[in-house]
Amino acid sequence: MAASKSVALITMSTRGTRVGPSVAEFVKAIIEQPLASDGITLSSVDVAKFNLPVYNEHVAPAMVPEKAQFQYEHSKAWSAEVARHDGYVLVVPEYNYGLAGGAKNAIDYLLHEWKGKPAGVVSYGVQGGAAASEQAKGALSGMGLRVAETRPNLPFAGQADVFAAIGGGELGEDTREAWGARHAADVRKLADDLKGLLLLQPNTEANALKP
Repeated sequence: MAASKSVALITMSTRGTRVGPSVAEFVKAIIEQPLASDGITLSSVDVAKFNLPVYNEHVAPAMVPEKAQFQYEHSKAWSAEVARHDGYVLVVPEYNYGLAGGAKNAIDYLLHEWKGKPAGVVSYGVQGGAAASEQAKGALSGMGLRVAETRPNLPFAGQADVFAAIGGGELGEDTREAWGARHAADVRKLADDLKGLLLLQPNTEANALKP
């Protein structure tokens, strides 16, 4: 029997007031069972809990672990968390028509821990976060991850829900209903894409995407 696989569902927002954890829970409710049916476990990970400053190590991530080691505990903890999973679903916010700085910083902290593994991207924002999703895809693919083709974009439903999300970190009921009706199928398709990448191709650096 093949060993079970582990996928990290990563909340990439690091704002003090944020809707990211609620978005991740929406995604989790849809993809957890389809992944579990093939022996894939889903673990929730929150970047904010690692308190990552703007990258402050004295060595480049590409040097770790063969030529250098991380100095700081926050880097070591983030490295260990990412390394222990076989694949990822990154839940990314869009700020000012792009990928949030904290999200990009967390991605940039590491290289070999990510490389060769499959990743899904789910974006959210006023208009769904398509620009952030495209930027995340470009960075992850360039680093050698195998990015799932389906990348759901989740827009907030109406001005009231936009302000509830941005100002209060709350996911409005109109938005939940709209996402369930219009976007749940895309989220389920992402789970299928991820399963294909996880189960049909090995996670090795030799199998990583080439720039």
